[in-house]
Amino acid sequence: MKRLVLTAIAFLMALTGAAQQVSDLENTILDVRRQKDMQHGSLSVCVYNITKGQLVYNFNSQQSMTPGSVNKLFTTGVAFARLGSDFRFTTHLGIRGTVDRDGVLHGNVYIIGGGDPMLGSYRYRQTSPDSLFDGWTRALKKKGIRRVDGRVCYHVGIFDEQPLHDSWPWGDVGNYYGAGVSGLNFHENMYFVFFNPGHKVGYPASSVRVSPKNVNVRGVCEVTTGPEGSGDNVVIYGSPTSEERLYRGTVPLGKNDFRVRGALPNPAKQCADLFASYLRTHGISISSNSLQVYSQPDSLRIVLDYYSSDYYTIAQYTNLTSNNIYAESIFKYLGYAKYGKGSFANGSKVVMDYFKEKKLDVNGVRVVDGSGLSPQNKVTADFVCRYLVAVSKEPFFKEFLRSLSKVGENGTAKNLLPNLPASMAVRLKTGTMDGVKAYAGYVDTGNGDRLAFTIISNGHDASSSAAGEYLNRILQKVVSIY
Repeated sequence: MKRLVLTAIAFLMALTGAAQQVSDLENTILDVRRQKDMQHGSLSVCVYNITKGQLVYNFNSQQSMTPGSVNKLFTTGVAFARLGSDFRFTTHLGIRGTVDRDGVLHGNVYIIGGGDPMLGSYRYRQTSPDSLFDGWTRALKKKGIRRVDGRVCYHVGIFDEQPLHDSWPWGDVGNYYGAGVSGLNFHENMYFVFFNPGHKVGYPASSVRVSPKNVNVRGVCEVTTGPEGSGDNVVIYGSPTSEERLYRGTVPLGKNDFRVRGALPNPAKQCADLFASYLRTHGISISSNSLQVYSQPDSLRIVLDYYSSDYYTIAQYTNLTSNNIYAESIFKYLGYAKYGKGSFANGSKVVMDYFKEKKLDVNGVRVVDGSGLSPQNKVTADFVCRYLVAVSKEPFFKEFLRSLSKVGENGTAKNLLPNLPASMAVRLKTGTMDGVKAYAGYVDTGNGDRLAFTIISNGHDASSSAAGEYLNRILQKVVSIY
């Protein structure tokens, strides 16, 4: 009897403690809402206990909000379900025509794009432009080709020819994170431009070179010199089909050859042009300029199937670094795989169909792109939590979970929650836009429970760093409940 009484007392004490911690969470949220730079915005919080199957806490969780890059949770999760962890994007290198005794191809070389976001990526030695083109060149030489009496042709028809969503901010689209995607991506659809600052703050800076070498970009530099340590404050303006670029903003004093990333215009054409140039300097002459073709030719002979890394690796990189180009390539490929054409509309259909398949209420929810760059994306905190709960029951969940940033270890969440207990683990995706800050993910508690949580702020006046501090305070209280 005494043991039962003690057990009951312990149970009541646990309930009382949990209630106090939930109350502390609410007080923290209300205090954040009272801050001068947050009081005119919207804040939404939701916490589910997946293990116990119950709602732990919600604050304004039914209001539609812009999620920013938290949107990538939908893109990557649905692609795990529809494509599988072992899926690989495929780019075909082919030829059409005849090869004579002298090794002359009387015809064309063809690059058939497969939507691979890693093609020619500078991040890995094996995907770099030189490694890519070396492999393609060797494949042609193995067919006995020493000269091409024709062109390098390229085909991008797997996706539509709308690289950017209509709603993306103009100030984003000339920069690397707003580059958009093509059926034939190249070098992550971005290039580097290097600046030298002036001798004093306020003096004009100069753009000195671009990389990859020989990319076709013509920049007008209006960049000036900022204080030492001020970092990259350059904004690049330009359309995806024009080689003209306008550089504005500042680069830091004392940092020569300062590197800034921009959106690469016409990435498919740049890929074909640079490959033709590579052939000419590596033993295969070619007579004509590159050309886009709008249908795959008959009698095409495949010389090489070039495969990307597996989807798990791509999903992990997408979420850990919040890479927009990777996310949009996945999103459009989902549309291609289901409907035969990669487009924003078709990618959206696939994602929304998954929500409905999982019987998730989509009222107040709109997904228009894969990266979250569009302000037209709308979710509720409650919906994001229910989505995370549904994904936690999927066979691919362990891989999906590992693709998220782990607090204290990697990705965009590395430096959050510095006092997180060793017995707990938090993995999440962050989202940041002008007036938007969002966190969503999972907490593995010290007592064996798993939580799904979502915190979204919209329309605040706080700086990105200040808004992050406010959300960190809330997340700290979410973790402290257990």
